[in-house]
Amino acid sequence: MQGANFTKVTEFILIGFSTFPHLQLMFFLLFLLMYLFTLLGNLLIMATVWKEHSLHTPMYLFLCALSISEVLYTFAIIPRMLADLLSTHRSIPFKACASQMFFSFTFGFTHSFLLTVMGYDRYVAICHPLRYNVLMSLRGCTCLVAWSWAGGSVMGLVVTTAIFQLTFCGSNVIHHFFCHVPPLMKLACGNISTVAMGVGLVCITALLGCCLLILLSYAFIVAAVLRIPSAEGRHKAFSTCASHLTVVVVHYGFASVIYLKPKGPQSLEGDTLMGITYTVLTPFLSPIIFSLRNKELKEAMKKTFLSKLFLHSS
Repeated sequence: MQGANFTKVTEFILIGFSTFPHLQLMFFLLFLLMYLFTLLGNLLIMATVWKEHSLHTPMYLFLCALSISEVLYTFAIIPRMLADLLSTHRSIPFKACASQMFFSFTFGFTHSFLLTVMGYDRYVAICHPLRYNVLMSLRGCTCLVAWSWAGGSVMGLVVTTAIFQLTFCGSNVIHHFFCHVPPLMKLACGNISTVAMGVGLVCITALLGCCLLILLSYAFIVAAVLRIPSAEGRHKAFSTCASHLTVVVVHYGFASVIYLKPKGPQSLEGDTLMGITYTVLTPFLSPIIFSLRNKELKEAMKKTFLSKLFLHSS
């Protein structure tokens, strides 16, 4: 309405866990333990790859970059969430909310782009093994990682700019535990359908594009592996993809639930519990999957850390 007096919003109130008043301490302890485990798992992967020279290959370079993006993604959301679980005053300044959205989208999409790059790496290793060292040179791998980070930054900037150029008026209560797009758009004034459609289209196109590229890579991988005559050779080829494929299924499985769910009335409890899957649970599972399902990494961890631990204790 032209000429109406709107109160400019300077801060937001996050009420994501307000519907679970008696469970907040339990949630705090559970999420703190999961967050610490996520940090420890990713730092352990990075340290193992750094120390073990046999792991200085493109696949583990990408895994290190993936671990870094995961640490930064969780750092953008979880510490604030943990503080709010122990606090009665859950306000977040306008600029801090914009920063949180930017970093969560930047590192979240960087993660998706890196998973796509890892799929391409497995495709080259299995389908073009003789050209692997040329196609996946150090310079080429560095460029792929750099482009993944650049792409994530562009996504974060585009989404955050689109949302925070809107006018917020009236209520400043965000029905979530962090500054997420859908609950923020509900607080915007005026006609926001164009922005909503644009942001949704950009996010879904990027996610589906990455997902389709990974599926295409694995279609070629499966075709190549099935041509291997020996069962042992087929098993060895598939085993190098197992951990990556499992993480992809988990990552895109939860992402599809969030971005492709039918539009309709959704309870605050449902939004909160759904949000936990991709902010806490997925990052928690990722280092476990890579550590347990990647035999080479698991052996390197035992060699690098457990042997030293036993050496010091004896």
